[in-house]
Amino acid sequence: MVHDQRTNIFVLSPGFYKLCLSRLLKTLMTEKFRNRYRIQTTRLKGYDYTRNGAYFITICTKKMIPYFGGILSGRMNLSETGIVVHDFWLEIPCHYSNTQLDEFIVMPDHIHGIIILTSISEPKPRSVNVKSGNQNWKSNSIGSIINQFKRICTIKTKSCGLDLLWQPRFYDHIIRTDNELNRIRTYIKNNPDNWINDDPNDSSNNM
Repeated sequence: MVHDQRTNIFVLSPGFYKLCLSRLLKTLMTEKFRNRYRIQTTRLKGYDYTRNGAYFITICTKKMIPYFGGILSGRMNLSETGIVVHDFWLEIPCHYSNTQLDEFIVMPDHIHGIIILTSISEPKPRSVNVKSGNQNWKSNSIGSIINQFKRICTIKTKSCGLDLLWQPRFYDHIIRTDNELNRIRTYIKNNPDNWINDDPNDSSNNM
């Protein structure tokens, strides 16, 4: 900072501007680096995911590798791994009495499905430890259900000598109206036809 005695004004020197700019760029690049490699949670903050309601779930494979099969003439052809995942999805209500399955589909590198949670005559859900993911998920919550689904699929495929790696976490959308439910059902049904243009992480443009 330089004092101009003629005007009695303090003027910032070019060196000071250069230092500020350098620090600003360093800060921006640091934030960009952090955001690029940080996996954000998609859960709605403060929401109780054991609540009754319909949830649109998307689960992706690691690096979007097509472990589950391929699309041919608008139809999904399941691989051995895809069959395992498909069958275990259907078994979810057998292990969680508070769940009902709605429309779902196994795609080459992701799963879309609607899970409906209903009331159960059990004690108030408590926090339980699971072997992967969030250690504080409540029992019978969407998080614990999906975590255990992914886990059992991984165990089964590994025991069969098949490859399967999941993307960390999953994507969810709380369905709030019947119209929205019907739009999502249609989107899931049409997923094979939209395979070329489909982004499994952002279905809002196609519903």
